[in-house]
Amino acid sequence: MRLIRLGLFLVCAMPAVMLVAGLFLGNLGVNPIETLLNQSGVWALRFLVLTLAVTPLRWLTGAVWVVRLRRQIGLWAFFYAAGHFTVYALFEQSLVLATILADIADRPFILVGMSALLLMLPLALTSTQGWIRRLGRNWKRLHWLVYPAAVLGLVHFFWIIRANRWTEPLIYAGLVAVFLAWRAWRRRPVIEDRD
Repeated sequence: MRLIRLGLFLVCAMPAVMLVAGLFLGNLGVNPIETLLNQSGVWALRFLVLTLAVTPLRWLTGAVWVVRLRRQIGLWAFFYAAGHFTVYALFEQSLVLATILADIADRPFILVGMSALLLMLPLALTSTQGWIRRLGRNWKRLHWLVYPAAVLGLVHFFWIIRANRWTEPLIYAGLVAVFLAWRAWRRRPVIEDRD
């Protein structure tokens, strides 16, 4: 399992390494900040969707070990989402809170994205074994926040994407819809036939 976790770590870190290397080598196109912003956001959403896929994958395949990778994938989703916000706040707004707040008022899709990040924050903070023990059953309840975070991330993505480039967000939206429907189906009450 350690080798699998290490391999997953390397795979998940690769987009960040490529983006940072591209920034220093000048390979991120005409507007490198926009590329950093877009790519970090897309990778955050990809890892968030992948996190949601873990339980259905375990159920379909019977591979219980994949559940042990969910926290690591979720932390990577948060890492990329935090990186996405950091690029925005640092490079676009120069870390000036008044400017950030004014921008949120002018462009509400930023508020939606920040809301997704804020929902992910307690998930990242409580991802340790100590917090799992401390919170007990409430830990699972808290981690249901991943679903509204994913939905808000999708809304944020749809809001900023151009109409002729909707294929990728539609794929993610379809996957999230399937995972949400699967969860709802699995949690439905079983009605026994008494006849």
